[in-house]
Amino acid sequence: MKYVLVTGGVVSGLGKGVTASSIGVVLKACGLRVTSIKIDPYLNTDAGTMSPFEHGEVFVLDDGGEVDLDLGNYERFLDVRLTRDNNITTGKIYQSVLEKERKGDYLGKTVQVVPHITDAIKDWIESVSAIPVDGKDGPADVCVIELGGTVGDIESMPFIEALRQLFFSTGPDNFCLIHVSLVPVLGVVGEQKTKPTQHSVRELRALGLTPHFLACRSAQPLLENTKQKLSQFCHVPAANILNIHDVPNIWHVPLLLRNQNAHEAILKQLALVRVAGPPNLQEWTTRAETFDNLTNSVSFHPDYSLLLPRFVSRLTNDYSVQVKIAMVGKYVGLTDSYLSVVKALLHACIACSLKPSIEWIAASDLEDESAKSTPEAHSKAWEALRNSACVLVPGGFGDRGVNGMILAAKYARENKVPYLGICLGMQISVIEISRSILGWKGANSTEFDEHAPNPVVIFMPEGSRTHMGNTMRLGSRRTLLQTADCITAKLYHNPDHVDERHRHRYEVNPEVVGDLEKTGLRFVGKDESRQRMEILELPSHPFYVGVQFHPEYKSRPGKPSALFLGLILAATGQLEAYMKSHQNGSI
Repeated sequence: MKYVLVTGGVVSGLGKGVTASSIGVVLKACGLRVTSIKIDPYLNTDAGTMSPFEHGEVFVLDDGGEVDLDLGNYERFLDVRLTRDNNITTGKIYQSVLEKERKGDYLGKTVQVVPHITDAIKDWIESVSAIPVDGKDGPADVCVIELGGTVGDIESMPFIEALRQLFFSTGPDNFCLIHVSLVPVLGVVGEQKTKPTQHSVRELRALGLTPHFLACRSAQPLLENTKQKLSQFCHVPAANILNIHDVPNIWHVPLLLRNQNAHEAILKQLALVRVAGPPNLQEWTTRAETFDNLTNSVSFHPDYSLLLPRFVSRLTNDYSVQVKIAMVGKYVGLTDSYLSVVKALLHACIACSLKPSIEWIAASDLEDESAKSTPEAHSKAWEALRNSACVLVPGGFGDRGVNGMILAAKYARENKVPYLGICLGMQISVIEISRSILGWKGANSTEFDEHAPNPVVIFMPEGSRTHMGNTMRLGSRRTLLQTADCITAKLYHNPDHVDERHRHRYEVNPEVVGDLEKTGLRFVGKDESRQRMEILELPSHPFYVGVQFHPEYKSRPGKPSALFLGLILAATGQLEAYMKSHQNGSI
């Protein structure tokens, strides 16, 4: 196995995940099979119980793993399906070592960080890197490892030592270290400063790891004298100093690496020159250019065909380059909280040759109480909602902002505005219709009111009320479509079922399904027991869909999620034509 290790220095948030993903893309474009591992030095065993405000979204894998959002980047960029073991945390490592100690596997020895913790880390990396994630048999050619945090963090020290030992044991031809660092420009001086990177590399070298490459983040392209200075003081050849400067969109990053011949240098370092070919990044080039060069009409780039047929450009030329999407959620203060949703909207919009314009609306600002306490925020929130072409209510936990989401769902239903409710968003629809149409004023979820007189959303019987971590209904689950005559079935190309990823512990109360369907609501998707509601639609509405699963997790560039695509098509008035075109076999 060949390993590419990506570390970071100076500050966090430099884009190590995007850099690691982009390196994987370039190597895959050279004909190599690539897998990825993310190391998170925190003590949590997984990301499942962490606040979105603190750590961004929790990404869910097919096997139910609740992992760091960077694994979402890996899956989207490399089009692979990772496992929960591809996310290594300090908690997982210590848990596995302590379990062995309790079993007596260490034969009475004193269990220490070195060698027992470091050996566990190495064994984990070597075993997980051999798991195929691209649907083919056998291990990948290259494993890209991202070490979270920054060099020098005390919690990452055991991982640094383990990776140093891995480097020594695998040999120089099987290990490549890329260090991501910041080259800032001070406003007063206007000069690109190399000292932070120098100190970061010195810290890394002191820990026994010498970088083969520097990936320098900067606002503008690096000057030649900056590269020379970095080369001289960091002991890295100038040709191996890669510049990842700010770009219009992240799809340009693999192209930046390709244009700097990063693939050639990495392949040489890993002794893979004879195995790999030149990188074929035509699809990425077209995708990046399409996003940059969208015109003011809904039309296709001449070489860029995704899911939509050519009929789109024949329908109209009157649409704006942007489509306004009202995102009504709880965690809008940190956009990374909904990273996969944002990416899925981007994928769908690019497929329609549109740029998404997301209106971030804090659900609590829509509530009546906000009109009294923060009238300006209340007014702006409602103005943004009314000016949007569609409404999306994503997942979340807790009762904060729930009444605002209910008001947004009611607005979308009554005004025929395309609506997509995901997980909590679907449950919000059920609560809103129960209150507004059935007249059940006490309708609520037991998550928000344990003693609700009309519990239309209830705690799942198999859930745990005492433990929070890894106790939800997680991972890929099958949903059986009850009819082919529904929007969801047509968008998924009329299958009998869909397999999507879940993350929830509450569900629609099956005892009220009959009453809800009397209002015109249809539950068109159910689980394999046919007792758990998975998909709802309102046939009298142009596009009113709620799903218990999270379709955003499986959306890919060039392969947008069917439901997100449907939302954008409905927002631009093209959904009906799209579905008719598919039924006529013209796609």
